[in-house]
Amino acid sequence: QVQLVESGGGSVQAGGSLRLSCAASRYTYSTYCMGWFRQAPGKEREGVASIYRRGVSTYYVYYVDSVKGRFTISQDNAKNTLYLEMNSLKPEDTAMYYCAAGAMVVGGTCPLIAGSFGYWGQGTQVTVSS
Repeated sequence: QVQLVESGGGSVQAGGSLRLSCAASRYTYSTYCMGWFRQAPGKEREGVASIYRRGVSTYYVYYVDSVKGRFTISQDNAKNTLYLEMNSLKPEDTAMYYCAAGAMVVGGTCPLIAGSFGYWGQGTQVTVSS
């Protein structure tokens, strides 16, 4: 059974940084997409970033417009861990952040469609105060 466990959430002031981690057990990255989603109270879950490993040291990455230039998704294959580095945080980034895995690569991309990901973590809360 695949398990995804997020950590690294917390409370920061606007402009601050956090690094989220997602430890994956019994999961093989190589041919599938992984991603980060978030859900704020009263809002639908939205995709934030996705990644898959194209080659030995090349990766496809995608970011939703609202986080481009501020967030960085990466993965450490040796540690089976997915990361989301978040800088210049804004109050509107406040949400529960979820790690997801198991989506098929589509035309060389990883669309951030929640229903495409078969595995989910329990979430980690990020709160950004102004």
